[in-house]
Amino acid sequence: MEIALRAVEESDLPEFFRQMTDPVAVRMAAFGPEEDRDPDAFADWWRRLLATDAVPRTVLADGRVVGSTAVYGEPGGREVTYWIDRACWGRGVATAALRALLAEVPDRPLYARAAADNTGSLRVLEKCGFREAARARGYANGRGREVEEVVLVLNGR
Repeated sequence: MEIALRAVEESDLPEFFRQMTDPVAVRMAAFGPEEDRDPDAFADWWRRLLATDAVPRTVLADGRVVGSTAVYGEPGGREVTYWIDRACWGRGVATAALRALLAEVPDRPLYARAAADNTGSLRVLEKCGFREAARARGYANGRGREVEEVVLVLNGR
């Protein structure tokens, strides 16, 4: 399977919405946009992101849209995020997409957050060089309650 990144296009947003409203994926990710149930609010959230200095990318597997990844935030505190279609979990797509994004964005340090029980996402981040820096508690929209999250950091090249 060939994994590639490209700039986000308006036509990607309905597919992102479908992926990011999958109840199983939402529960696993725990954290995500508050506007995830309203397609118009979701599209507006993406449009706001695209208007910033963030680096959002569409993830393609063999030319098909299978997710998104991005670097966003202020210099010195920029974070990575990714969301991969559940049908592609466990196939190396997230790891390949994140590695491609990290090669494109030289900013360091970069941070990431994942629910402490999201072992798949934590493994992806570790394979890409992120290391645990802290633990915190935060409200998880995807679970409707506060959960433990792991804060990870990627330093240097």
